[in-house]
Amino acid sequence: MTPDAPESPTGDPDPAPAAPRLVVENTRARGGAYAPAHLVTLAETARDYAEASSSANTRKAYASDWRHYSAWTRRHAFPALPPDPQVLGLYIAACASGAITGKPCSVRTIERRLSALAWNFAQRGEKFDRADRHVATVLAGVRRTQGRPPEQKEAILPEDLKAMIATLDLGDLRGLRDRAILLVGFAGGLRRSEIVGLDCGAQQTQDGTGWTEILDKGILVTLRGKTGWREVEIGRGSSDLSCPVVALEAWLKFARIEHGPLFRRVIGKTVGPERLADKHVARLVKQTAMAAGVRGDLPESERAQKFAGHSLRAGLAQPALKGLYGVIMESSRKSTLSGVEELGAGIS
Repeated sequence: MTPDAPESPTGDPDPAPAAPRLVVENTRARGGAYAPAHLVTLAETARDYAEASSSANTRKAYASDWRHYSAWTRRHAFPALPPDPQVLGLYIAACASGAITGKPCSVRTIERRLSALAWNFAQRGEKFDRADRHVATVLAGVRRTQGRPPEQKEAILPEDLKAMIATLDLGDLRGLRDRAILLVGFAGGLRRSEIVGLDCGAQQTQDGTGWTEILDKGILVTLRGKTGWREVEIGRGSSDLSCPVVALEAWLKFARIEHGPLFRRVIGKTVGPERLADKHVARLVKQTAMAAGVRGDLPESERAQKFAGHSLRAGLAQPALKGLYGVIMESSRKSTLSGVEELGAGIS
């Protein structure tokens, strides 16, 4: 471990890249005005594909974790580059002990930061060996002493969902949007990142992770995941108030959305162009569940910790609902919604 070299004028020895770097020769620089134009275009296309390899939210999170690590190394006069396993072992210990902010980081947060650092090192052409003993043994010790089972969130059931929707003001755009989020998320068993990553149609945005198609019998949701594409079928309900299809159609109509992100920020009476953050789904579930009195038998402080975005997905996985909703989770590459009308009807 050696002291860091003098900092750059900006204070950051190596700012995090805004997008994945791709080693593509600059044909203009090498060939001047006589470089083949098709190679310049091809290089730009390759860079676009490289940027599309990860979402904007992922790159933003990776950049934030890199700044956190870089600031820590500067304060202790350690080099941020190249990656030194001993330095990284000390960083893990500092995060786990609370030496950086006064509050110990969870094992999950530390592992996320290590993944972000591995990505950032790779973009700079550096190799980071997580199996090195200075890293692996410290992390194993943190897991052993501070690890705990993940807290199970309370499952939202159909009667809870109806009570939560009743707390929304359906006379304004926020209420219409939030009703659609709750119903589509529940009926489709979607993760919060999948909900906010939806577009109105196929391949409309670079950061989209899926899209919806409204058909006669319901909604067909196409999602891109880590293991490939999958389709989720959501049928119509028997009641307009709790029908996911009617809710989505109402939101799109009054928000005047025809292209791009499906769920967006609402400022006053104006619908913005930017996509909602997935944290909104977690806040929405918690706020409406609390307002609806779900699990009112528990103390207020305990209830507040019971609900999150996963509560929608957990509700669909309940044994009592598997017979009714389980087919949604298994749907794959189907072109129609025949035979699934009862799925939406289950929350009517």
